[in-house]
Amino acid sequence: MKKMIARMGCACLLALAASPARADTDKVILALPAEGMNFLAYYVAQDLGIFAAQQIEVKGVVIAGVGSFNAVVSGSAEFSFSSGSSLTRAAAHGQRMLALAQMNNLPVWDIVIRKDIADAAHFDPKAPLAVRAAILKDRTMGIQGVNALDHAYLKIVTKIGGGDPERLTVTALGAADTLGAFARKAIDGFVSGPPWGQQVEDDGTAVAVAIGPDGDPPSLVPIASSLLIVRPQTCVERRSVCEKMGRAMVLASKAVHDDTAAVLAALAKRFPTMKGPVLTQSLEALAKCMPPVPLVDPVALRKADEINVEAGFMKSSDLLASYDGLSTNEYLK
Repeated sequence: MKKMIARMGCACLLALAASPARADTDKVILALPAEGMNFLAYYVAQDLGIFAAQQIEVKGVVIAGVGSFNAVVSGSAEFSFSSGSSLTRAAAHGQRMLALAQMNNLPVWDIVIRKDIADAAHFDPKAPLAVRAAILKDRTMGIQGVNALDHAYLKIVTKIGGGDPERLTVTALGAADTLGAFARKAIDGFVSGPPWGQQVEDDGTAVAVAIGPDGDPPSLVPIASSLLIVRPQTCVERRSVCEKMGRAMVLASKAVHDDTAAVLAALAKRFPTMKGPVLTQSLEALAKCMPPVPLVDPVALRKADEINVEAGFMKSSDLLASYDGLSTNEYLK
């Protein structure tokens, strides 16, 4: 009997040695600058079980505008989805963060105006952008965050239309507040990523002035409009979380392009009051913006840096001479 127990004990030990140890689940906070589908990679990775499969538990929190980037700088969040403009502007002031993935390479926003205003101005949605953008002159507009990239986008398009961006009245609002203010005509229009612009276009209360996913304006292509940002030290101290997040972003991008039905089904649960056609249009727009493999593009970082100057957020003397060390693609494997 003793010999049998010993043999059984050895067999158990051998079995334990042969089976791989289960990796611990890492827990992180991901800061989002706004509610909306332009942070599609987070929703896809969460709802399709990609994060779970990578053994990482991600808690998404909305911190408006550049506050999401600042949350990473301060250490209150491990990651954020933030723009290249935030990354380069911070670097110019000595706060060097790291971009691990580039989830969009086109402007993701629509600028919409109320239909009654468009009708009174005999607005032509097929006119060149410079003609369309003229309607933005001296308007009151909703934005996602002051000095965030959507604000810069609005200022640049307004300038293309001959208006003075500094004469715009802008209010930073959450999605629900934006739609409410728009419905009661407290604002003339707003700039936002999907699905909010698509929603008011679909219900007939708004028309699009500029559509970023269609390349408005061409001067902003390519642009790092959504990067996965982390403190460099995080990847030194907790390398596994950077590896897991990088792999999750690759798989999320792949799902958006290769598994549309599953992504739409997940979005329908996330946005249960949204019409099917609005979700479909929003996903199609975002798929145009999302590269199949989310490699960080230094050219897109440069474009984002130049937008800081064009929008008046920085002086031209503050442009970075080099973008080395601000991004890495080593975790996209």
